[in-house]
Amino acid sequence: MKFLDEAKVYIRSGDGGAGSVSFRREKFIEFGGPDGGDGGRGGDVWVEAVNGLNTLIDFRFQQHFKAKTGQHGMGRNRTGANGGDVTLKVPVGTQIFEEDNETLIVDMVREGQRFRLAAGGNGGFGNAHFKSSTNQAPNWANPGLEGEEKTIWLRLKLIADVGLVGLPNAGKSTFLATCTRARPKIANYPFTTLHPNLGVATVDGREFVLADIPGLIEGAHEGVGIGDRFLGHVERTRVLLHLVSAQEENVGKAYKTVKHELEAYGGGLVEKPEIVALSQIDVLDEAELKKKAAALKRASGKTPLLLSAVTGKGMTEALRALRDVVTEGGDVETEIPERPQKKRKHDAATEDEEQ
Repeated sequence: MKFLDEAKVYIRSGDGGAGSVSFRREKFIEFGGPDGGDGGRGGDVWVEAVNGLNTLIDFRFQQHFKAKTGQHGMGRNRTGANGGDVTLKVPVGTQIFEEDNETLIVDMVREGQRFRLAAGGNGGFGNAHFKSSTNQAPNWANPGLEGEEKTIWLRLKLIADVGLVGLPNAGKSTFLATCTRARPKIANYPFTTLHPNLGVATVDGREFVLADIPGLIEGAHEGVGIGDRFLGHVERTRVLLHLVSAQEENVGKAYKTVKHELEAYGGGLVEKPEIVALSQIDVLDEAELKKKAAALKRASGKTPLLLSAVTGKGMTEALRALRDVVTEGGDVETEIPERPQKKRKHDAATEDEEQ
């Protein structure tokens, strides 16, 4: 299944049904009076976060969602049926934006969370509603109100505990495949990973979710390479694992390149706890390993972990270090960082609505 993390969708709620103009006509009843019923309410458009989805690929094949129109009122005081609702089912972590793609409507961060995107129009009153002592035979009724229509953007940000960042071929996919059951594509050329991958790692009985994103290169925030469009998938993580390949000629420069791209992106990524690791150490001898570990420590200001996903060396220590940070952090669903370079309006409408 292909990965899709952004989609543009048109939605329209249903119109309300029109009220009925009707009079009671029965044998031996000369003045039956008005008995026109009210129209039914138009259907609403809802969005719901569900389990089992991790992509917006369904919205590539269907971009228009329209709720049903309310049924018109009928004689004998019969009210029209309400129109059927439409529900957009999205993965947990999906953000809904207005047509400008900047104004946030709602952030779906919990499974089962529902939000009404467009309310259906109210049904019109039938002529029985207007009967009074001074107007006993009204011959008019209200039409139903029109529904709402708008174009919205869906943007998925995966919810994970740990984000893997680094240059292409830093060993991120190999790390993910070694400690989880995920099977990302692994090959000896840059940009093997073309879309984010998720995996569940277990250490000492504790489980946490890892997110692997395509590698960053210098100028990624300007669109170089794959760019930084997938960095949104690590905005919600509690900790970043920054992998630097031991095969890099200058490990300090490799670290600073990725760090600079994280700073240019924003979104609070540079403020997140970071664990630095020197990967693929199985290709170095002892002297070269010490030299590169010292260089990486000078560049990052942290003592790097030494690991090799191929041989398994240092993997358990890395997972335990990640587990300790994840355990100390709060619930990932409550941490919703914003990108500072784009102002987004938040209001009371972002709270859940119950149907």
